[in-house]
Parts: sequence; structure tokens; C-alpha cells
Amino acid sequence: MTQHYTMMQYFEWHANGDGNHWNRLKEDAPHLKEKGVDAVWLPPACKADHVMNTGYSVYDLYDLGEFDQKEQVRTKYGTKEELIAAIQACHDNGLKVYADVVINHKAGADEAETIKVVEVDPSDRNNIISEPFDIEAFTKFDFPGRNNKYSDFKWNYTHFNGTDYDHKTGRTGIFKILGENKDWNENVDDEKGNFDYLMFTNIDYQHPDVRQHTIEWGKWFIDTLKIDGMRMDAVKHIESYFIKEFSEAMRAHAGDEFYFLGEYWNADLGANEQFLEEADYNTDLFDVKLHFNFKAASEAGSAYDMRTIFDDTIVAEHPEIAVTFVDNHDSQPGEALESFVKDWFKQSAYALILLRKDGYPCIFYGDYYGIGGDIPVEGKQAAIDPLLYVRQHKAYGDQDDYFDHPNVIGFVRRGEGNKTGCAVIINTSETEAEKQMHVGKSRAGQVWYDYTNTREDEIIIDEDGNGLFKVNAGSVSVYCESE
Repeated sequence: MTQHYTMMQYFEWHANGDGNHWNRLKEDAPHLKEKGVDAVWLPPACKADHVMNTGYSVYDLYDLGEFDQKEQVRTKYGTKEELIAAIQACHDNGLKVYADVVINHKAGADEAETIKVVEVDPSDRNNIISEPFDIEAFTKFDFPGRNNKYSDFKWNYTHFNGTDYDHKTGRTGIFKILGENKDWNENVDDEKGNFDYLMFTNIDYQHPDVRQHTIEWGKWFIDTLKIDGMRMDAVKHIESYFIKEFSEAMRAHAGDEFYFLGEYWNADLGANEQFLEEADYNTDLFDVKLHFNFKAASEAGSAYDMRTIFDDTIVAEHPEIAVTFVDNHDSQPGEALESFVKDWFKQSAYALILLRKDGYPCIFYGDYYGIGGDIPVEGKQAAIDPLLYVRQHKAYGDQDDYFDHPNVIGFVRRGEGNKTGCAVIINTSETEAEKQMHVGKSRAGQVWYDYTNTREDEIIIDEDGNGLFKVNAGSVSVYCESE
């Protein structure tokens, strides 16, 4: 984790597909840094099976918008040259850049092969429900448009262990590929019996050539883009020992400071901890449980006990590797993992990730700038900016929690040096509330006011260092010393 950094996920599922996203990031970099963002997580930059794909249906890892493949040179987000220029602009403005890496599966193959498979039960992938039979599977990736530039590695069915479509019959299912040493990878999430297979054509990390090729690609990718870290997609579906091997190889190549962030989409703390042990704690993880706690609180309102908001979360148990977030591209409305935090609670949730001592907070582009598509959502920049300001200039030092009421919780950051601290109060009840919190005897006589601008109170700190802080119904207020 990078100390006191703030990350932004710089895309949402319906980010404009006009090919200008990298150019927009290049222009936006100074503004992001000014607002208090320190790192950006980019959308998948590699060529997908279609130009309007968000990037998770990856076709060619070596095509960053450079080759005429899948009917376009550019990706959804722009060309390779524009990507490199955007990363350079980020670096020029003091922003770290993390690339989204999709190495679980491939899509949009160049040819089909006749291969032998068995069908498995979608709800229990260890349960074989057919005799062996032949299918025509899209498993050959020759990348003719790239013509061996950067790599002459060609993919065929031996490099995969599962697929979902038989071209011969037009039938879909989960088909396990048969062959020498072919099986699901074992050290994956055990949902559905074995969750190695997720979608498209599933990469087999038991194959030594696949492991070697992916590590070679990773080094090329780092050298080409000069990135500072990787966000690893779908790690619960990838052999955890390969994640360890891959991250070690990337750090050996790029330096120990190279950053890794894994997406292990499972709210069970035990499952996350098992992965972390197998991966040798080589990666930070998104705090999925905290996201679901936010969702539950936003839906239950005053019936939710806010004293439990951090129960069973990664940030509570493993704060040094927790990436805290409110929502992302998968949880946004209409997407596969839809679990969107309700609007009224958004600012409170952001206060709980941006202003506390623990966790590496990640702001969602869709929350900040808005969401497009069929279910548009307005951006909440006006609600998030004051929290970013307080994080950048005030929210430092020791933390005292006042999690002593089911609907009204608070915490104080004591400050350090010229960072004067803050007092945060969150209220999920339907009436306004107040809470006395101690900010330090040295603060006696100071006037504190609400930086969210939702309350106009001037709170005068008493001679004992206490303030009686007020908050509206269903709201958050963040008090700091008047500047």
C-alpha cells in the first residue's frame, strides 16, 4: 500500500467509446492531481474482441491499439500512442499509473479447432455430466494482423482448459477440455465446486509455456508503458501460486516498489485470507466485504447498525493490504455484479474510506464524473471534492472512534504537524443528531466548521478540548478548524 495515497478508477462500464478516453485522461491529469488524486487505475488497454468492448474480452495482449485487428487499429479508449502520451501526462503531474491486467481468459479467436471435451455442471464444475465428445472450439489465436511483432507465440487448445461454445452445434455450456495433464487449476475460489472457469476460453496456468509466455508479456507491458503497478482482474479464478510467481517476476523486473492490486470478488474474509496466504501476501486486495456493508447500510437506512460497518472487512483485519472502495464498474447499475450503493449514503461511504487512517481508498469514475448508458447516474464531484480536500490537507494523525450508537457514529483524526485534523459525524437516522467528540485540549477556543457545507454551524471547542458536532438526517458532516 502507498501511504496516504488516493486512487481513482478512471473509467466506468459505459465510458465514451469514441476513442478519446486516453486523450481525456491526458487533459484531466493536472485537475486530478490538484483535487487530491495520487494514482489512476486505467481500463484494460489491450485489444478486445470488439472495439466497443470495455476490455475484459481480451483478444491480443500485445496489441495496445497499434494493429489493424478486430476491424480497428484503436481500442475503445484510443491508440497506443495516445495511451503512452496519457501515461506520460500522468507522470508529469505526479500521478502513479496502474494498468488493468486481464490474463484469465481470451476471446475472439482467429480459428476453431476440433477438440475433445466433457460437459460439466455449471453449478458444480467438478461434476462431469457427459461422456467425452468432440466440439469445434474457438481456441486458435494466431494474430495475423500483428504478424509476429513483439512475440511469435500462438495459442491453441492445449493452452486452455475450458470453453463455453461449440461452433459445430451452436450450443453453449461449460466444456472442460481433455488432454494430457488437463484439469481445472486447484488453487482457485471453491465457489461452484471449482471457480477456475469464468468465461470465454479459459487459460490453463498448469501449462509451463503459458506461464512463461504470460511473464514475458508482463515484462514487455511494463517496459512499453512505464506503468507503476497492475490491477489484476479476476484473481479468484486464476491459480494463486501463479499470481505469486507473476508478481514476483514483475517486481524482480520493475523494482520492489511496483504495485499489485488483486480483484478477489468474494465478501468472505476467510476466502480472501486463504488467497493471500497462497499468494504470499504479494498483492493488495479490494475490500469487497466493505462495499457490501455500504450497500446494506444504504438499503436498510436507520435499521442498519452502523457500529458494525467495518465488521469482517479486510481493512479491519489486514489494513496494510486493503483497497477500500464504494462502487466500481462491475457493481454499477445493469452490470453482472450489480450492487450499487444508494445515492443518499454515497457521501457518507466516501467519508468512511477517504478520511480514516487505514486503507488505500479508490474513487470510482462513475461516482465522480457520472455513468452513461441506459441507466445514467449523475456524478457526485461536488460531494466528493470536499472529502478529497480534507484527506489531502487535514485528515492525518491518530484516530479516535465514536462507534457508540447504531445510527450516529463519528471519528476524530488528531492531526500531525501542520495538518490540523478533522471530526467526522455520520447519521443514518431520519432526524438530525449531534455527538460530543474530543479533538484535543490544545484546540480549546478554536472554531470548527463543516467542510461538506451541509451545516452552517460554528462549533467552538471547549476548554477540555471537546466539541458538540451536529449532522443532518441521513447525512455526513466533516468538521475542521476554520482556515
